[in-house]
Amino acid sequence: MDVRNLDDVPAFVTKDGSQIRELLAYRNSCIRLQSLAEARLVPGAATTPHYHRKTEEIYFILQGVGEMRIGKECRRVRAGDAIAIPPRAVHTIRNTGTQELRFLCCCTPPYEHEDTVLVEQDDAPAPD
Repeated sequence: MDVRNLDDVPAFVTKDGSQIRELLAYRNSCIRLQSLAEARLVPGAATTPHYHRKTEEIYFILQGVGEMRIGKECRRVRAGDAIAIPPRAVHTIRNTGTQELRFLCCCTPPYEHEDTVLVEQDDAPAPD
């Protein structure tokens, strides 16, 4: 049985600049087709606008408030919100609150640095 406690998982910084703790993925468990991580952004911080060639993501906000941008659409998000991010959709999330923004990232296929493409503008379309 694979059980990981958040306090026991080392943090690392993703290509887009968020600090994550990968709870379950092929790198540390029997899970092969998806990954689950917790991400954190300090007040005022944002991820670099980016997209994933293959990966679809779900963000689930655990704590804090922020602004989520997917393509040209922007929306306030808060604890309890689930956000669908399809492959090739340029996206970024910004912590607009006064406390740390914490959210779960569910990825299928599992997160890989190589699948992350940084872009100059958060509304730039991903190439086909």
